[in-house]
Amino acid sequence: MKNDGGWSPYVAGGLSGLLGVMSVWLTGQFFGASTSFVRTAGMIEQWFGPERVAQLEYFTRVVPHIDWQWMFVVGIVLGSLISAATSGSFRWQSVPDMWHRRFGHTPVKRAVLAFSGGVVAMFGARLADG
Repeated sequence: MKNDGGWSPYVAGGLSGLLGVMSVWLTGQFFGASTSFVRTAGMIEQWFGPERVAQLEYFTRVVPHIDWQWMFVVGIVLGSLISAATSGSFRWQSVPDMWHRRFGHTPVKRAVLAFSGGVVAMFGARLADG
């Protein structure tokens, strides 16, 4: 495995696992991201029609608001940017090299596959109520 100066995936994975265990042990809360995306969609929709969001039964269970989980997802984005910048591995790249090698030069094909994968992953996460 090539090391480009970043963290060892084993160390990073182990620390992430410990963080997850500590979260459950100390707070009784599991990490998750899919609910934050749903809450964000609800918050955006409230800008255009708050009465419509209030009518949706789903948003009585998943209230669109900023909570610790939403901030956790924001922290993931900011933390990854800071980590990439401080390690010297940050670069603007529209398509990762692996995707370019695997799916070629056609942006439409890559976009369809990426979107489809996202839909399947989000459907599974929501189906599991996570």
